[in-house]
Amino acid sequence: MPDRLTIPGMRLRRTAFFGVVAATAVAGSWMMARIVWVGGLTLLEAGILALFVPTFAWIVFPFWTAMVGFVLQLTRRNPLTLERLPDDPGPVEPIRARTALAMPIYQEDPGAMAARISSMLQSLLRTGQAGAFDFHVLSDTRDPTLGADEIAAVEAVRRDHPSARIHYRRRERNEGRKAGNLAEFAVRCRDAYDFMVVLDADSLMSGATLVRLVRSMEADDEIGLIQTVPLPARQRTLFGRLVQFASRLYGPMLATGASFWQGDAANYWGHNAIVRLGPFLDHTRLPVLPGRAPLGGEVLSHDFVEGAFLRRAGWKVVLDPTLSGSWEEVPGTIADFAARDRRWAQGSLQHLRLLSEPGLHPLSRLHFGLGAMGYVSSLLWLLILLLGSAYVLLPGWVGPTVAGGLPPVQGSLLVGTAALLFLPKFLGVFLALGRERRAYGGSMALAAGAVVETLFSVLLAPIMMLLHARFVMEIVSGRSVQWGGQDRDATALSWRRSLALGAAPTAIGLLWGGATLGVSPAFFLWMSPIFVGLILAIPLVRWTSSAGLGQWAWSRGLLRVPEECRAPPELTAVEVALQGPSTDPSTRSGVVLAPASPVPSP
Repeated sequence: MPDRLTIPGMRLRRTAFFGVVAATAVAGSWMMARIVWVGGLTLLEAGILALFVPTFAWIVFPFWTAMVGFVLQLTRRNPLTLERLPDDPGPVEPIRARTALAMPIYQEDPGAMAARISSMLQSLLRTGQAGAFDFHVLSDTRDPTLGADEIAAVEAVRRDHPSARIHYRRRERNEGRKAGNLAEFAVRCRDAYDFMVVLDADSLMSGATLVRLVRSMEADDEIGLIQTVPLPARQRTLFGRLVQFASRLYGPMLATGASFWQGDAANYWGHNAIVRLGPFLDHTRLPVLPGRAPLGGEVLSHDFVEGAFLRRAGWKVVLDPTLSGSWEEVPGTIADFAARDRRWAQGSLQHLRLLSEPGLHPLSRLHFGLGAMGYVSSLLWLLILLLGSAYVLLPGWVGPTVAGGLPPVQGSLLVGTAALLFLPKFLGVFLALGRERRAYGGSMALAAGAVVETLFSVLLAPIMMLLHARFVMEIVSGRSVQWGGQDRDATALSWRRSLALGAAPTAIGLLWGGATLGVSPAFFLWMSPIFVGLILAIPLVRWTSSAGLGQWAWSRGLLRVPEECRAPPELTAVEVALQGPSTDPSTRSGVVLAPASPVPSP
């Protein structure tokens, strides 16, 4: 990022981007209207068309975001300034500002927390500017024994890094969850720091990236928040490795495209980001929604709202995908992934109640809508598939698309939809082949990994569709989620737990697929990817949770990412701390904690 951020042509780029998105969505919707509107429009056909329009627009949006990101990455352009990216960003001038690295935690593994803090400290020391940063561990842990272990872990890091300033405090009352935790810290330490880097318990950032974030904030006093793109790391299970590979291969391209049209009205993801402490405290007070949970009460997903309120106050909120050295860990099983999505779904649906909040930037309202649509779209897709099945299978109706092949309009829509879904994947592979194929283990390993990831994404998509649809219906019906800690070290799911999660999708797949096969084998073939994923839900949930299968894929060069082929020192330090110098990524052991002793707060 240049000394002062200049974002040229924002009105033109947004007009062009949204114009192309709208034109594509209209074209697809018109094709569907021609398909169902034959000799009049029945109630069933009208329902299919009404559901198709928003869901098709939903897949168009990320497609064009990826296309823009592809062009910018291919030409090596900064998505904000449109300037050519330098091959070597060069040294960063010494920073003057004081920055707090705030890590709110709740029921987390103290050893893993200590390993990440120690790694970041080592990395900051290599920059020569570690003195400008203080670490703050902000615990909301309720278990006193675990709290004592947290204190011991912090003490251990202090002994290893005597020159570092590491503070710990534990709240007795967990008002406002993570947002309340950070707000309490910001009020207490406002005068001590210029900036705050928000870290999750699984966050890891390089010292060079932290220094560059501070330097960018110093250089432009109109920036209120800079969001980096955290990439998944240290995944063991097959599911985790699939998510890690896809995020690493396609995520930067999507983030680059998003940064292009978001400009100074980007979103905030709640971690691995730097904020200007004073404005953040002054302008991001969260509202309490009227009514009871799940749609009322405290806003569960606070980050989107805080970013929107900061932008409303006139501060630039930017996404910078050019910064590397930002990582996170993701749930390692479908069960844990779904549990996290359940919380996020509730928070995202709450955001819909803030669409009418006065003074918000139009893109902030769009972020709220897109976040909710990420879950509502699953319910809409499910309804479309069910209505489409009824359209074909109802007695007395045999569609020409089923009995006699695909007429031109249907064929065009099918090919177009497939392109929207899969072309970004192909382009992500193309970029990696041109620049990072060796870092992925070679061209063959990269291509094979992309095929494997695509296959599993197709099989897992209908399972996640049903889960997300269920979440939306639960939330609308008044069932709220409880605040709990995350399992970041997931072990293989038992067959019993896999059965509990996958039984409903399997039963639905068998009944739905059986009815379809009995009436129209041709239509069954068109729907078979959905039926296969649902019917295989139980073994898919079980097998993808296996670290053994993850290790098997790794040992054969599948689903490897550059950070494993050329490990950054920050990730290596965490690995050594948690499992010793072993090269086997499927094993892990904990850190031995020292006896608990008081750690004073700042």
